Amino acid sequence: MGVAVGMDALSERAAMMRESVQKSQTISDSIVSILGSFDHRLSALETAMRPTQLRTHSIRRAHENIDKTLKAAEVILAQFDHYHQAEANVLKGPHEDLESYLEAIDQLRSNIRFFSSNKSLKSDDGVVNHANNLLAKAISKLEEEFKQLLASYSKPVEPDRLFDGLPNSLRPSSGSPGNQADSSTKAPSHHHSELHNSNSETAVYTPPTLIPPRVLPLLRDLAQQMVQAGHQQQLLKIYRDTRSSVFEESLRKLGVEKLSKDDVQKMQWEVLEAKIGNWIHFMRIAVKLLFAGERKVCDQIFEGFDSLSDQCFAEVTASSVSVLLSFGEAIARSKRSPEKLFVLLDMYEIMRELHTEIETIFKGKACTEIRESALGLTKRLAQTAQETFGDFEEAVEKDATKTAVSDGTVHPLTSYVINYVKFLFDYQSTLKQLFQEFKSEKETGSQLASVTMQIMQALQTNLDGKSKQYKDLALTHLFLMNNIHYMVRSVRRSEAKDLLGDDWVQRHRRIVQQHANQYKRNAWAKILQCLTIQGLSSSGGGGSTVGVDGGNSSGVSRAMVKDRFKTFNMQFEELHQKQSQWAVPDTELRESLRLAVAEVLLPAYRNFIKRFGPLVESGKNPQKYIRFTAEDLERMLGEFFEGRTLNETKR
Repeated sequence: MGVAVGMDALSERAAMMRESVQKSQTISDSIVSILGSFDHRLSALETAMRPTQLRTHSIRRAHENIDKTLKAAEVILAQFDHYHQAEANVLKGPHEDLESYLEAIDQLRSNIRFFSSNKSLKSDDGVVNHANNLLAKAISKLEEEFKQLLASYSKPVEPDRLFDGLPNSLRPSSGSPGNQADSSTKAPSHHHSELHNSNSETAVYTPPTLIPPRVLPLLRDLAQQMVQAGHQQQLLKIYRDTRSSVFEESLRKLGVEKLSKDDVQKMQWEVLEAKIGNWIHFMRIAVKLLFAGERKVCDQIFEGFDSLSDQCFAEVTASSVSVLLSFGEAIARSKRSPEKLFVLLDMYEIMRELHTEIETIFKGKACTEIRESALGLTKRLAQTAQETFGDFEEAVEKDATKTAVSDGTVHPLTSYVINYVKFLFDYQSTLKQLFQEFKSEKETGSQLASVTMQIMQALQTNLDGKSKQYKDLALTHLFLMNNIHYMVRSVRRSEAKDLLGDDWVQRHRRIVQQHANQYKRNAWAKILQCLTIQGLSSSGGGGSTVGVDGGNSSGVSRAMVKDRFKTFNMQFEELHQKQSQWAVPDTELRESLRLAVAEVLLPAYRNFIKRFGPLVESGKNPQKYIRFTAEDLERMLGEFFEGRTLNETKR
């Protein structure tokens, strides 16, 4: 029974569960039905809302377009505002407010670019044309402003301002360009030039301020606007016409003259030499101060436009460069003469010194012709100097001066040539550079030595010819002794000794001694013959000098002895009168020659008097024959070679 009860209960639960499942199914079906109904309603709602959404989107896009249009209109209106502001500033002109004027030009260009790129507006073409016309007027006024501003601040530089920019060693003692120490004489000129070269690396040059620094930025801005407007040629013309005349006036005030080749040929040498000295000074001032200053101005005004800067600089300086270089060309092409060699070397030297600066200052294609002209002058000066060198050697050898120096002293040609050679050694570095223009580097070291030896040999050859003009052979040898001694002494005291060498010095010292010996032989052999025993002995004995054998005077004719004394007196007086007029200018050589004569003459005279004097002294009027003591002769020998006049000798 209990089982039956349990089964009933289980059946009841099963029935309840079945009922619950059926209810859940019914609910699920109802929910699905409801959801399906919602989906249908949403679709219908979406269909109903679509026209409203489309209208809203159109409205939003319309608002966006309106905003864009308003903004574009604002930009256009702003451009018109800027344009009118720029127009007002341009119409005022640049003179009152240059900065605002330049800004107005920039604004006009901006307006033109804007309206040119926006062709949708009907008025664009008219606005652009009007703006272009206004811009053209603005640039025209700008040109005039640039011209006036440049002209008002472009003034010639006074010489004193230029001299202030030189190193102290190169400043003249006075403001006159003609008072340069290096233009007065040959020696100071080359000495000054060499002195400068030795310090050229440390010398400080200060170019003058050609245009005030505060004005340069304004000129630069004006120039840039003109370049942007395509007005380079107008800018170039204005700058060239204004600055070139000022530059030329600065040089004129300094003393630079425009001289032709004919002008140079007609000048006296002293005048021309002074002008050459000034030209060297002017070249240094022009390149290191004036040209350097102008280059700086050009580079600052035309900053960013290198080719235009080079062109302006070339055209401003071309005329002035031509005036300076044409003088150098006239000298280089003028008739050659020995005295011109040193000024040619000075000119060559300054061109070499300035070469690097010329290459730097006159940079760029536009300045090519100027650089080539300067280099051409340098080479032409070198060529002319070398040819003059050759002419000098030939002139020395062929010098046809017939007037011999009557007293046998140093000939003017000798002193001239030696001074010439000594001056050459002040130019050693310059000459080496000059020889390098035409020789290989290995040859230049020995070239100066070779040339110097050739000049010395040419001088000796000429002196040999001149010595033959003397009728007295003793004077011939005295002349050669004096001149060659002068050559040797000068070489020993100069740098020429290192170049010519000790062998040259020693060889020519021996030549001097040989001529001194030949002088003694030719001048004194005859009078010394009077003091020998030869011809006095009645037996016709040997010819040894009296007193050598210590014998007596037996067998000697008193008349013959008197005759010997008379002959000696007459010959010695003649020698004294003549050779007191002869000259040995070197004190040491003069004393040496007197001593050499005394060492031969005085012992012979003393011995002759000792041996034969008693024969005369025992007779009548001995003082008529023995007129001189040995001391008298020594004193009178001290008057030889003094170069006295005939009247002085007689007194």
